[in-house]
Amino acid sequence: MKDLFANAFEGQTVLVTGHTGFKGSWLSTWLVELGANVIGFSLDEAPTNPSNYVVSNLAGHITDVRGDIRDLEAVQDTIATHRPTIIFHLAAQPIVFRSLAEPKLTFDTNATGTVNVLEAVRQTNSVKSIVCVTTDKVYANQEWVWGYRESDPLGDYDPYSASKAMAELVVASYRESYFAKKNYDKHGVAIATVRAGNVIGGGDFADYRLVPDCMAALMAGEPIRIRNPFSVRPWVHVLEPISGYMWVAVKLLKEGASFSEAWNFGPLEQKGVTAGDLAERLIALWGSGSWIHTNPELEKSETGHLRLSWDKAATRLDWRPAYNWEKALSEIVGWYKLLQSSADMFQANRAHIQTYVDHARAARIGWTR
Repeated sequence: MKDLFANAFEGQTVLVTGHTGFKGSWLSTWLVELGANVIGFSLDEAPTNPSNYVVSNLAGHITDVRGDIRDLEAVQDTIATHRPTIIFHLAAQPIVFRSLAEPKLTFDTNATGTVNVLEAVRQTNSVKSIVCVTTDKVYANQEWVWGYRESDPLGDYDPYSASKAMAELVVASYRESYFAKKNYDKHGVAIATVRAGNVIGGGDFADYRLVPDCMAALMAGEPIRIRNPFSVRPWVHVLEPISGYMWVAVKLLKEGASFSEAWNFGPLEQKGVTAGDLAERLIALWGSGSWIHTNPELEKSETGHLRLSWDKAATRLDWRPAYNWEKALSEIVGWYKLLQSSADMFQANRAHIQTYVDHARAARIGWTR
């Protein structure tokens, strides 16, 4: 597998903030497979209980550093000590409902945390490639049936969306003020932001997220409770955007500032999939179960749309998804069945990554060559 991504990660020191989280743990596992020296930086407390990080024993395969992304000194010390070449910044408060209850925590973590990472980078000469992970929810909600493009207006009303849009502005400010494209030959630092849709996959145990809610109910033999079965979301398997994040990091490392901008990564489906359809497919794959609508007064006409256009990534990165939504859900159900059987989940995660790579290679996607 080390021949992927132009062999760019082998032997590199890579810092992953938020490595204990859902996406961070999958990213860290894949980087280990690619021969990287992975440094993880996360809070002491686990983001969820259980978590993919814990059940896969990822701590035994990386350097685990504990600290708060809101603590500038801790971030500076970590970067100065380990001197990474590449940074993936994923540490965040990622839950919309929690952002409504704890807005200051959300803004401090998502916006100021991004400031801290970039401010720390200013104090070192080791970092060359930075990928800051935001979200599809950075876009101002227009209820469009077509996908949002990277050039569309940012900013929605809830604290989570607003804080992530602020993180995008932070990156743009630092990029223009300290790491300008025109001065790349002098500073040698390239920074991109990456935005993905509703990311799903094995190992997600977060509250207020549809797939974890579905899988918890199915494993407990209880009905799945769905708030809005008519909502349409760009459900995308976790390994899809991660492959995009890594390919952007490689482009930044090898080709510099010409890729130092925002990138969308979305699913194969152009129409999106409703929450109700997703739940029904999970039930069929699991082999039993049911779902109930917890907000039946909601009219079908109130459907919420949120989709991303990944045309730019397809055109300029030669990136595209490998899984359709049914294949993504099949992989997810398989992961949770392995968990129930007390399998070695680090090896299970390696196998899931290999399966995804095989599909991507069959589709002749750019990063596989």
